[in-house]
Amino acid sequence: MNESTYRPQPVSFVRRGSRLQGRRQKAWEEHSEHYLLEVPRLIADTSVDPEYRLDAAAVFGRQAELVVEIGSGLGEAIVHAASAEPERDFLAVEVYLPGLAQTIQRAAALELQNLRVVQANAPEVLSSMIPQGTVSEIWTFFPDPWPKSRHEKRRLVTPSFAELVAGALAPGGLWRLATDWQHYAEQMLEVGEASSLVNLHSAWAPRFEGRVITSFENKAIQAGREIHDLTYRKSA
Repeated sequence: MNESTYRPQPVSFVRRGSRLQGRRQKAWEEHSEHYLLEVPRLIADTSVDPEYRLDAAAVFGRQAELVVEIGSGLGEAIVHAASAEPERDFLAVEVYLPGLAQTIQRAAALELQNLRVVQANAPEVLSSMIPQGTVSEIWTFFPDPWPKSRHEKRRLVTPSFAELVAGALAPGGLWRLATDWQHYAEQMLEVGEASSLVNLHSAWAPRFEGRVITSFENKAIQAGREIHDLTYRKSA
């Protein structure tokens, strides 16, 4: 079986360098055993065996609301949130190894106990790894916009992805999105409105106060790009 056999849709990411060095390497060596979820793979090193199920209570050692960030980057947003809300548990989903190492470095520096990271393809995480109806919030902040028209098929936010999100969310759970690309924002809105989720606003949401301004978002602001937020809720 090759990768295209079990992933009929193109993935929304490209593999970048995976080399770790300096503080990231040190953080990985010293803290990955605690923060990294080692999941069984199917073929690719970002795949998740469809038989695997996350037992969040066992992983975190308690029963708590679970927040999942899809594409956590360097961990700025999710580490800040985990520090600010110790009563909730957080899972960072990312394919970029240096980003995961940076997230672990940040979490370890704050001695966070309510955060874990996983290197995995997001649709596989939502479709099988996470038990259905168990996630309090799913965040999709600044996914790769794939701005060229011939690459738009690689965008993460699609009707099929929206239904994966809806399936993973608990009743009343929230899907929060943000992007700095106008065309992608319009696509996100179109996808959300056609999904089974309910928009909490007539269209765009006010900026999510729980999202710290990351270095990536700050660059977008400096470049003059408008940030669009969306918030959808799963009906009871």
